[in-house]
Amino acid sequence: QVYNKRYYLEALNREMSRARRYGRALSLIMFDIDFFKKINDTYGHLAGDMILSSLAGTISSVIRKEDIFARYGGEEFSIILPEITIENARFFAEKIRRVVEMAQFQYQNVVIPVTISLGIAAFDLTMNSAESFIRAADENLYIAKRSGRNCSVG
Repeated sequence: QVYNKRYYLEALNREMSRARRYGRALSLIMFDIDFFKKINDTYGHLAGDMILSSLAGTISSVIRKEDIFARYGGEEFSIILPEITIENARFFAEKIRRVVEMAQFQYQNVVIPVTISLGIAAFDLTMNSAESFIRAADENLYIAKRSGRNCSVG
């Protein structure tokens, strides 16, 4: 239901070039599932796989068609937001966080509570690589995790 990391990196480089060339806004959200290892340990890896799939479907239903939603690795995901300012990206990240928090993730008739932590970054001309842009969002993701999880920072 979501793009893989290879496609994501190609798309991010393309969108960064476009933003640089035309002076357009570009934002990035990195997020992961809070305490995912605990979910796997408590409910099993099949439950964890179901959570990943359900989460992807839940988020896919609220993003724009021009947004690029990808699994970055493990339980980490990213959304490229072309022509979205940092202010609007913050608003959107909070919307996603609330949608996930309110969603019913159920495996074998057991409801599993799921929350996510999100890091947000805006593209700027000092970012010369996709890695530097990702690093900026990822640093904010780790601030969100250190701040108690189930929040967005950026």
